[in-house]
Amino acid sequence: MTFLSRFVPRKPRTVTPVLAAMLAGLLGAGAPALAKAPAKVPTKTPAVRAASAAGPWLYRGSDVPQDKAWVFGVLPNGLRYAVRRNGVPPGQVSVRMLIDAGSLYETDPQRGYAHLIEHLTFRDSKYLKAGEAIPAWQRLGATFGSDTNAETSPTQTVYKLDIPDVSPAKLDETFRLLSGMITAPIFTDIGVKTEVPIVLAEMRERSGPQTRIVDGTRAVFFAGQPLGSRSPIGTEETLNAATPAKVKAFHDAWYRPDNAVIVVAGDADPQALIARIKQWFGAWKGAKLPGGKRPPHPDFGAPKAPVGGDPANPVGEAKVMVEPDLPRVFNYAVLRPWHQVHDTIVYNQGLMIDRLGIAIINRRLEGRARSGGSYLSASVESQRISRSADATLVTVTPLTDDWKAAAKDVRAVIADALATPPSEEEIAREVAEFDVAFKVPVETQETLAGSKLAEDITDAVDIRETVANPDTVYGIFRSSIPLFTPASVLEHTRALFKGTVVRSVLITPSAADGTEADLRSVLLAPVAPSSGSRLAASSLSFKDLPPIGEPGKIVSAESAGLLGIERIELANGVRALLWSNDAEPGRVIVRVHFGGGYAVIDPRDAVYASLGETALMDTGFGNVGREDLDRLATGRKLSLDFDIQDTSFKMSADTRSADLADQLYLFAAKLAVPRWDANPVVRAQAAARLAYEATNASAASVLQRDVRWLLKDGDPRYALPNPAELAKASPDGFRRVWSALLKQGPVEVDIFGDFKREETVAALERTFGALPARDPLPATGFAPRVPAPVGDPLTLTHHGDANTAAGLVAWPTGGGNAGLHEARQLELLAQVFNNRLFDAMREKIGASYAPQVSSTWPLDLPSGGYFAATTQLRPGDLTAFFAATDKIATDLATTPPTADEIARVTEPMKQLITRASTGNGFYMFQLEGGAFAPEKFSQIRSILADYSQIAPERLQLLARRYLVADKAWRMQVVPGK
Repeated sequence: MTFLSRFVPRKPRTVTPVLAAMLAGLLGAGAPALAKAPAKVPTKTPAVRAASAAGPWLYRGSDVPQDKAWVFGVLPNGLRYAVRRNGVPPGQVSVRMLIDAGSLYETDPQRGYAHLIEHLTFRDSKYLKAGEAIPAWQRLGATFGSDTNAETSPTQTVYKLDIPDVSPAKLDETFRLLSGMITAPIFTDIGVKTEVPIVLAEMRERSGPQTRIVDGTRAVFFAGQPLGSRSPIGTEETLNAATPAKVKAFHDAWYRPDNAVIVVAGDADPQALIARIKQWFGAWKGAKLPGGKRPPHPDFGAPKAPVGGDPANPVGEAKVMVEPDLPRVFNYAVLRPWHQVHDTIVYNQGLMIDRLGIAIINRRLEGRARSGGSYLSASVESQRISRSADATLVTVTPLTDDWKAAAKDVRAVIADALATPPSEEEIAREVAEFDVAFKVPVETQETLAGSKLAEDITDAVDIRETVANPDTVYGIFRSSIPLFTPASVLEHTRALFKGTVVRSVLITPSAADGTEADLRSVLLAPVAPSSGSRLAASSLSFKDLPPIGEPGKIVSAESAGLLGIERIELANGVRALLWSNDAEPGRVIVRVHFGGGYAVIDPRDAVYASLGETALMDTGFGNVGREDLDRLATGRKLSLDFDIQDTSFKMSADTRSADLADQLYLFAAKLAVPRWDANPVVRAQAAARLAYEATNASAASVLQRDVRWLLKDGDPRYALPNPAELAKASPDGFRRVWSALLKQGPVEVDIFGDFKREETVAALERTFGALPARDPLPATGFAPRVPAPVGDPLTLTHHGDANTAAGLVAWPTGGGNAGLHEARQLELLAQVFNNRLFDAMREKIGASYAPQVSSTWPLDLPSGGYFAATTQLRPGDLTAFFAATDKIATDLATTPPTADEIARVTEPMKQLITRASTGNGFYMFQLEGGAFAPEKFSQIRSILADYSQIAPERLQLLARRYLVADKAWRMQVVPGK
């Protein structure tokens, strides 16, 4: 991947949770994004300069124009840095410290040490003694886990700090503490003995079928290479054998200034940032190494051709992985050696042609699946993975148990792409998609957060390539369009499916499905090209669509009394909130709330709630089906997101001013003239069935599947439907349920962002103003409640690893808008509780990696709120978890939290709100429903005070009121027998 990759559109496709987990585990970091620059849209590529060994270190060997917003430099000790000013969000500085070493740099006895060092670095260092790091960053306003974190990949370790409300003093403290962590961590026996159980807990929480699939697939695809056996988490054997001296040896070898990069983007003077880098990292020398020589970077190897294989189709290693709880997935990879590239404009133009060919194949695959293919979903992707292989990956999720037929159908589609050039129309369609994907970053670049910009640089260093600003990228793309010919696309597509070796994996619940020889036979068998997969040439535009109806009129328009937000009512009763502003240039957020949500769905029709979230928008409207929707969206920024809330349904889109009127048409047409294609419902049933079967695979997935409906006292509307319930559903039933729900209840349209007010009002009149009168909502008296505790914890079972379990404790609280202030304060209590539970379960006994405490208070329902603590752990530690939650609840009710505990939760929350409130999404979320509930506008004024100003005695009172021992409802998920 390179600096262009992030902007090539990749349409979302139906995938199973297993597939998503596998891809996340296999594929490397994403390509760098583009940086802030003037918002003009160039029409010509920037002048090409000769590739050179001079200039900023990131651009050496490249002719890609430098992003001038970044200031690059190298300290005398070899430490590279990149800094830039960025004011998104205001007052924040984002720091990324990259060590160019990950799990591929470990020797066999060191497996897991790169990641273990990440943990130990936060535990004890020159300026932060044992246990001080988390509280120290919290006092600076940084939330642990989101604002302060680190991650280890096969090729790098990155430490991440997002510090809000910066001042000179905060900057000094940030760089001082970080320098101590990186250059002078303290490795002690007690530190290693404390952190190893935490890492093992993390390993347990990630264990199970998905992890086995990731590890097993990696072992096949990268057979004979270090990546095949180098998961960053390590092994129990090597971790339990860790000592301070062993860990220090790895740190000494790779934590050196010449092997590190520090990146800073934020609301500060770049020269002031550089001065602090020099002050705190300039004297860093790194440890003295044996023999005085730096270790060479390891050889990551290369894919090897199969012995005696056919060079034209070198099918090699294959593996059948039997996982009884997981759906069938067939994957194969065409693998080539990874080589260092020169990140030039020509190279990127070649990648664009690659992506164009892949996009055409994926569109054909999706079209065939929609029209009744033998697979639920299939996709092709190209990746350069962990400096170990250049790969083309093919993934197939069969619709039935006949995976061979599904694989044959997918290969036939690919064979057609390899045999015959694509049509001009197909190319034009994908180029239009590319155009909007490249143009939107130009229009919205002023909204790009400093944290993302900083990570773009660390990603670029990792993949040994560059970054560029959106204007540069768009200019290169526009100038490259003449290169996108049928012949060039065919040539590049053929190259993508040529490699050193082809390797495959079948994930299946049944060993009877086949053998490794069957996998190889499927890939070796000749397949006839399927020209029928090509989509017919046709065009469709919004001009071809009929009007919704007679345009309505605005009957009232008034100021909401906050930030220039306007409240509008149309003659048919539709209401809207409009806020035109330039806080996020180029971006418009649209939310449409209608109907009655879960509250009005008949519990006997609960299965159609889940299917509706997946299939409703895909069933189309009027004469427009799913393929027509795609054609309408070509070259546009349009979306059709849908979800169900307690008391309303919600359609959502992130769009831009140029597409806003058409986005409103799509949403209004869905309400006015819904279409009822059967195939999206059938596909949604198949996907839901596969997804449900996978939920038994681990304690965490069972907990996630069942906790929501169980905490609603078993209300089936909140449950994930099981296969028996799905089998009873039908497209006719789907239509019966949703045709009624789409007609019911009030409609509110919220539009916040960079749009023209008069044009938007006119579009509202033509679309939502033209809707017919709405049916009234039925009276339901819906008032969910947390079930009463009955003796021992409710026990569920999972089919996963025997050493994993999950636990939950929930106390009922309340609901309703009148309790909003108390609801906010309960969230602070939850964070205090979380800090104590984190210390008890993770720090003291290493039983859990990341226990979580949260408070849920439904504002639109009179009841149903709860305060809950959850965790994953060993079955034998469940007793300790329940005891710890009881003790913490009792202690909080008995004694107020300390002032320091209050500061550690209120300061990060204050900074979180302050940062979030600079974007439209924050106000959209807080004010949704405000067109019918004007009190929301007064309630938002108190949000900062509610979350940042609270007396310890108030939290004690809340604990006494709600964390009552005999009201605690408990649940545990343990291994099945």
